[in-house]
Amino acid sequence: GTCSYFLIGFWYEKNSATNAAKKAFIVNRIGDVGLFIGIILIYRFFGTFELNQITTQATEILQNADIADSKYWVLTTIGILIFCGCIAKSAQFPLQIWLPDAMEGPTPVSALIQPPQW
Repeated sequence: GTCSYFLIGFWYEKNSATNAAKKAFIVNRIGDVGLFIGIILIYRFFGTFELNQITTQATEILQNADIADSKYWVLTTIGILIFCGCIAKSAQFPLQIWLPDAMEGPTPVSALIQPPQW
């Protein structure tokens, strides 16, 4: 988010560039908050950050839980929150609103930020 802010807002004399940089920074912070809450939930729910233990526990929960079980929904929530960070930084729906404004930065920087349009 900070890198996007500085890259998009390179032409800081232009109001449109500074506004676009602020928008990119704020939207990326929204994704970061979701990612952070997801990480906190992982530790609270599993008690560890070791992937082998998390995978083992999650597999056991999913094999033994039905859709009405609260543990099933905690795992789903964790997955969605972790994905929020990816959604914001890669400008996927619904957090894609900053990407069109990213063109306010210098041309080479804009090419680095914007994904290819196939």
